[in-house]
Amino acid sequence: MEELHFADAVKEEHFIAMSRIHAAGWRDTYVGYVPQDFLDTEITDDRWVKTFRTNYETRNGCHGLLLYRGDTPVACINYCKARMVNYNPGDLCKFDNDAYADWGEIASFYTLPEERGKGYGGLLFEEALRRLKAEGFQNAFVFVLRENEGARRFYAAHGFAWDGTSNDIPFPHGYVCVDLRYVKQL
Repeated sequence: MEELHFADAVKEEHFIAMSRIHAAGWRDTYVGYVPQDFLDTEITDDRWVKTFRTNYETRNGCHGLLLYRGDTPVACINYCKARMVNYNPGDLCKFDNDAYADWGEIASFYTLPEERGKGYGGLLFEEALRRLKAEGFQNAFVFVLRENEGARRFYAAHGFAWDGTSNDIPFPHGYVCVDLRYVKQL
């Protein structure tokens, strides 16, 4: 079996891999919830390369982390201090995170669809939580699409629970996705 290892996103190859994993996750997970023409035209393999590069170069507090199986990146995560705004595809989304300002946040998290079910996501997720705790955060949250039952079960299995709050994410054609906030004490 190939060795698993973490890599902090610090090089162009990492940003490219993270963007590709994000795009694969979006194209697999959000069918029927996000307009299909948006997925087809906007969710490209290189869509997030600049974002991840900027996160690293500006040290804005958002850290990218990948899990590799041998030389193959199989999952990625971004973790940070709670964001007050999110540059979501197509719109600037303001989050009502004032009550969570001192919390850690899992800003994004994807495993390649063909690599799910192997425990890779859990390893990466727990490492990000460990790092948030090491940075001094006592609590963490993650937003999850209301309809994404698999992800909701995953977060619950890792000790997270919906705290009753949500955030509307607008998309073209009047689509609005509802993200639920799942929380955990670290």
